[in-house]
Amino acid sequence: MSVPALSPAPRGAAPPGQPRKAATAAWIGSALEYYDFFIYGSAAALIFPDVFFDESDPATATLLSLATFGVAYAARPVGAFFLGHVGDRAGRKKIMVFTLVLMGVSTFLIGCLPTRDQVGTLAPVLLVLCRILQGISAAGEQASANSMTLEHAPPHKRGFFTSFTLSGTQGGQLIATLVFLPVAALPEDQLLAWGWRLPFWLSVVVAVVGYVIRHKLDETPAFEQQAATEGVAKMPLAVLARDHWADVLRVVAGALVASVSTIFTVWALAYATSDSVGMSRTAMLWVGALANVVALGAIPLWAMLSDRIGRRPVYLVGAAGSAVAMFLYLWAISTGSYALTFLLGIVAFGVVYSAANGVWPAFYGEMFSTRVRLSGVAIGTQIGFAVAGFAVTFAAQIAGPDGDDWFAVALFTAALCVPPVVAALSARETHRVPTEQLGGPDDREAARAETVTA
Repeated sequence: MSVPALSPAPRGAAPPGQPRKAATAAWIGSALEYYDFFIYGSAAALIFPDVFFDESDPATATLLSLATFGVAYAARPVGAFFLGHVGDRAGRKKIMVFTLVLMGVSTFLIGCLPTRDQVGTLAPVLLVLCRILQGISAAGEQASANSMTLEHAPPHKRGFFTSFTLSGTQGGQLIATLVFLPVAALPEDQLLAWGWRLPFWLSVVVAVVGYVIRHKLDETPAFEQQAATEGVAKMPLAVLARDHWADVLRVVAGALVASVSTIFTVWALAYATSDSVGMSRTAMLWVGALANVVALGAIPLWAMLSDRIGRRPVYLVGAAGSAVAMFLYLWAISTGSYALTFLLGIVAFGVVYSAANGVWPAFYGEMFSTRVRLSGVAIGTQIGFAVAGFAVTFAAQIAGPDGDDWFAVALFTAALCVPPVVAALSARETHRVPTEQLGGPDDREAARAETVTA
């Protein structure tokens, strides 16, 4: 029997145009979140040791500055428990709007902070408080955006649509780098006096645009269906602990792969521009910028490949390959060859790491049911990301008193890539499982049946 043209959409199906709107909202919001996050990373490596910490001890100042970068990651698990609970009870849209506003405000305030010369030790205390607010915001951003795009996406394109969240992350990092290029080129006195504040103030513009787009976005059909039938979980965290604890552990282990990003973005930048290597700030910022340009193209391509062959094989390429690629990249920096550093930086971060980075939004989100998806992804990733955030601080200590033991840092980074490989090998393949069956009792059977009939 034919279906009338005006029949309601199938269960779980998004209205026409909503998948693209959700992907756009995820991209813009993530771009803002990680623009804010990564301008802080650049400033922590290049500016804050001189502005907020004791200049008479440069090594300690750099270590403390990099530690403030990690503080936000420590705050993220706390924010994940709260925002995950609210998002699985009240909806994905509310969390997406809240996190955007919080990140915009906290980042703007960093640009307004007094320096150590002006207020003494109060300056780094205020910096840490603003950084904590950034961490709480980031805790709910990716999980809510991933859930929104996954639940709006056509079942056979979930990898592609969810990858827009991570494309936005790379876009934000690219914008942050491009904004910092002219700032870093300012004369030293102007840079330290007022120039470093400009990138933080500019975040307001993107925040306003992102708010308008997200405010107009519809809630996901999967969440509305869940709320209208079985109802939302009163205690999502209890359901998560009872039914999905193994998958939460897999996500925690998998999220450690983000250490590759933080080591590349922050520690390697500080190492390359240190006295032991002597590369210029501007030159190294260009490495990051062009690596992110390549990543913008590589992420959706890897995601589309995962829609065809599965999440696990693509993710494994990214996790295992990054362990090797970071050895090569840090070795290239140690040689002092900018051409070699430029080439291997693009390969390591733009291509290889993008395989894991572009696939994990779908890979992790598909492990959970609609009732606990936002909580599961938020808590799992943010605990793993907390370790990744402090990986920069550990790397600074592992690198020795002169900060130039790149081999030890590369070995440390490779070790952090082992748990993601183990997590992927132990996970089930879900790329062919219907959206409404994800994370439910029929998940494994549906995966086997779809694989056999494919």
